[in-house]
Amino acid sequence: MPAPISNSTEIGKKAEEFLEYLQVERGSSPLTIRNYRHYLSRFNNWLESQNIRQNLKDINQDIVRGYRVYLANLGLGRNTQGYHAIALRSFLKWLIKNDYSVMAPDKIDLPKVTDRQVKFLTGEQMDRLLNAPSLSTIQGKRDKAILEMFFSTGLRVSELVALNRDKIDINRREFGVIGKGGRARVVFLSTRSADWLKKYLDERDDHFNPLFIRHKSKIDPTTPDEKMRLTARSIQRMIKKYVRKIKLPVDATPHVLRHSFATDLLMAGADIRSVQEMLGHKNISTTQIYTHVTNKQLRDVHRAFHGKGGK
Repeated sequence: MPAPISNSTEIGKKAEEFLEYLQVERGSSPLTIRNYRHYLSRFNNWLESQNIRQNLKDINQDIVRGYRVYLANLGLGRNTQGYHAIALRSFLKWLIKNDYSVMAPDKIDLPKVTDRQVKFLTGEQMDRLLNAPSLSTIQGKRDKAILEMFFSTGLRVSELVALNRDKIDINRREFGVIGKGGRARVVFLSTRSADWLKKYLDERDDHFNPLFIRHKSKIDPTTPDEKMRLTARSIQRMIKKYVRKIKLPVDATPHVLRHSFATDLLMAGADIRSVQEMLGHKNISTTQIYTHVTNKQLRDVHRAFHGKGGK
């Protein structure tokens, strides 16, 4: 975890207050707060290394330009440089909101990045991955249930690992999750996904509340729930294990499965607004990275029908 930002300077003190605001008032996730702490600490440390005064009024375009040259010279990718710029802009917006006279945030331009290329699995690749776990062990049944749930729901890995047994209604095949920014949404399970989840849970004889738990070693019934909960990193490693097992040409991750869920819906004719709701995206622009699918469909329609009407 990144160290606290030095509070011996005005910028450092206000940066810590800004992080508290993100946590308490905005309800930002621990990952978001950790990342913002890292980005603002780097800015603070760079100011100190350059012997630049660390007062709020000293943040100006020349200093920001010098900082961005420093980031580029570190060899950071354009996306990562952009995250640093976004954090600094958000910090300045918060300062202005709290009546501090600082540089206008919109004077910090964000670097242009190439369009995001979405990786997803084809139907055949997805079927192979879903059938990769061995069903002779409870661990294999758990992994099967996880893979089916990812493809059925489009959950983020952070959302999936936070699920508890008592919040899942298998009969109705739906449950609620709290996603990014504290936004709640309803998630639906396919019949197949619900069946495999039930098979996994029926085989468990423990009292632990987390929906997915560790099964490698003998379970001590006195272990706290959170010690038994499967972690995001464990699930990432599990998926990679099956990718290697079946020799998939795509480096599948939990997020690739999320992309595959959205792509599957759009290819079947779902409208993009509905997909936005199911993915829990705040803005439709985030969901529009999937228009590569609908664009391909339009191209196929054009190729099949254009110029073939009666004259």
